[in-house]
Amino acid sequence: MELDDLKKVIRLLRDTDITELQIEKEGIKIKIRRDKFFSAASGPQQPVLVEKKGVKVEEAEEGLLTVASPVIGTFYRSSSPDVEAFVDVGTEVKKGDTLCVIEAMKLMNTIESEIDGVIIKIFLENGHPVEYGEPIFLVRPK
Repeated sequence: MELDDLKKVIRLLRDTDITELQIEKEGIKIKIRRDKFFSAASGPQQPVLVEKKGVKVEEAEEGLLTVASPVIGTFYRSSSPDVEAFVDVGTEVKKGDTLCVIEAMKLMNTIESEIDGVIIKIFLENGHPVEYGEPIFLVRPK
């Protein structure tokens, strides 16, 4: 299976409710799994405590959402070093806007917003490794 074929399959899956697909072709097995990238960041009147590599970040505001990494890889704020970041703190995003790219095993995974909102915090520095489920953005929904 060629890279272009794989990209087509990924694009097709974006608009469906399918969360997992496994393909076997010519002795090559490919498994694609999709999880939700947003999770509630706070409970009623409770500050949220996110622990990231020993650094504690408290958010006292209710209703913020955390965008978590769907894969293990390297976090990039732009498509290349000489291009502006996709988003900064204060950027208004719409559903489908690109937030960042995570490189995993030489594949670039574009992370898109699933809601309209405003970027409140960026947890990672450009080029740093990211773990599955690790917070990468804090968003105030609109």
